[in-house]
Amino acid sequence: MTTMTDLVSYEDALASYDPVMGLEVHVELGTKTKMFCGCSTALGAEPNSQTCPTCLGMPGALPVVNTIGVESAIRIGLALNCEIAEWCRFARKNYFYPDMPKNFQTSQYDEPIAFNGYLDVQLEDGETFRVEIERAHMEEDTGKSTHVGGATGRIHGADHSLLDYNRAGIPLIEIVTKPIVGAGERAPEVAKAYVRELRELIRALGVSEARMEMGQMRCDVNLSLMPKGSEKFGTRSETKNVNSLRSVERAARFEVQRHAAVLDGGGKVIQETRHFHEDTGTTTSGRTKEEAEDYRYFPEPDLVPVAPPREWVQELRGTLPELPLVRRTRLLEEWSISATEMQAILNAGALDSIVATIGAGADAASARKWWMGELARHANEAGTTLEELSISPEQVARVSELVASGDLNDKLARQVIEGVLAGEGTPDEVVDKRGLKVVSDEGALTSAVEEAIAGNPAIADKIRGGKVAAAGALVGAVMKATRGQADAARVKELILAKLGVGEG
Repeated sequence: MTTMTDLVSYEDALASYDPVMGLEVHVELGTKTKMFCGCSTALGAEPNSQTCPTCLGMPGALPVVNTIGVESAIRIGLALNCEIAEWCRFARKNYFYPDMPKNFQTSQYDEPIAFNGYLDVQLEDGETFRVEIERAHMEEDTGKSTHVGGATGRIHGADHSLLDYNRAGIPLIEIVTKPIVGAGERAPEVAKAYVRELRELIRALGVSEARMEMGQMRCDVNLSLMPKGSEKFGTRSETKNVNSLRSVERAARFEVQRHAAVLDGGGKVIQETRHFHEDTGTTTSGRTKEEAEDYRYFPEPDLVPVAPPREWVQELRGTLPELPLVRRTRLLEEWSISATEMQAILNAGALDSIVATIGAGADAASARKWWMGELARHANEAGTTLEELSISPEQVARVSELVASGDLNDKLARQVIEGVLAGEGTPDEVVDKRGLKVVSDEGALTSAVEEAIAGNPAIADKIRGGKVAAAGALVGAVMKATRGQADAARVKELILAKLGVGEG
């Protein structure tokens, strides 16, 4: 096992070698049924309850192509600036794994449905990097293996394994880049930015939720090094099924350092698959990587070729939404924020929630404030993501509305958000249950102000003497007396009026 102490420093690695990457991203499509049969794709069902003779590969069972799966593949291809094949077909990819009940995977080999595209991605400093797309092809997912009894959850050391074929046959789109060269020291950052941009594009198309933590989107990171000045690619490793943006970046960086250490030591890099370990940020060897010929591809005899009519492709082109990079550029201008602020929003995973909150009636500044402030804090404390918080954009918009109308101040609004997250109901219900509305009754406020002045005569004298800033102490006393439910600005106005002092 390679450890962090066996590595060359990242800076030293980049001084001697240029990294070359290839990224293969698998996206589970959000169709209701599987790619070649009518079995449900719903999550959470009893193991092996969503199977049939077709997805289990029983003799005589014939597949039928899912039309929505083909449509989704075409839309993804169009959004990636790909050419769409006028004629393509499926192939059998033959290999024996226990999570492939047919002993082959129905995929596409030399005739993908989409090819020769690109995706422009934006790095953290605003620089744009173009990633060339080799192909996007249709295939089916495998089943799920659960290894029981081992210390790591992997097959090594396990007592036995359990197989669930509910996932076998779920539609997948595999998106494969051309070799990514020229990124230099920013290669890991480019990898992360590409997967993030691809995830946002997939979500914008509505073809998948692309939740990496749930396996709906997975990235294989292929990496090799070539000596400075050389044009010959080195031997690659393939880190499989990396399931977070941070991990994609860390896996690429680690492999750069590991490859450099092997090469500097006079060794040869082995072409193999590797596993990424989230806890240590390291990779370990999996199995020797097969070449295409080892899979014995041949055309799928039970499926007719796919030949999407040009009219249909053009019709689907017309359904494409505003693409993520275009939308971000537009919003950056509309909201009058910097590229750094937009990057912070992206890193927090808050953009869609902010946009939805604005759509529900909040102004842009308020929507950003609540999602990037109070709600981000709750998500960090809970160790979860913003989209997993139990509050909707509509509810955040309602909180913003209550603040704008004067019914809540920011302190009370934070308590309302806390109540909504705790499951106490809608913002209005939390306000009623907790009695959180701002005290707007002039008589009550005047009484509280008079009590604060009477209880703090020295401070009152300072204010009368012209030290208006001292009014903050009296405002604080009133806020404490009203449990934070007074309008602070109005309280200050009343204090100065009572003491016969103007603002300026």
